[in-house]
Amino acid sequence: MTDTIIARCEAKGLRMTGQRRTIAQVLQQSDDHPDVEALYARASKVDSGISIATVYRTVKLFEEAGILDRLEFGDGRARYEDAERDHHDHLIDMQSGEVIEFVDPEIEVLQEKIAAKLGYKLKGHRLELYGVPLKQD
Repeated sequence: MTDTIIARCEAKGLRMTGQRRTIAQVLQQSDDHPDVEALYARASKVDSGISIATVYRTVKLFEEAGILDRLEFGDGRARYEDAERDHHDHLIDMQSGEVIEFVDPEIEVLQEKIAAKLGYKLKGHRLELYGVPLKQD
């Protein structure tokens, strides 16, 4: 990723208000997969004038512009991450809701092989694994 969310928004011609900049900055600094409520909580610490409706509208705008990816992990909440992040897959802990990012070269090769076997050239994919911890404390 060579530039910021704000820079990509500006390059796409989006009008960047102060509140949109704050939300973009919060997203840029996130190393997790926040939902709108988490984004609102973080952004309102920076600017108490931001409403949750503004956060909803902003993430929708960023998603439609291809700046954010919307992720749904089966818990009824849409979560967001920068669409320009390096490729990775997700393992979702079904007990805690924790989302673990990982990259496995063997899985990447296997997916390419499967696509070729079925007569396709793979152009992209999303892999989400759902599990529970092996150790139950």
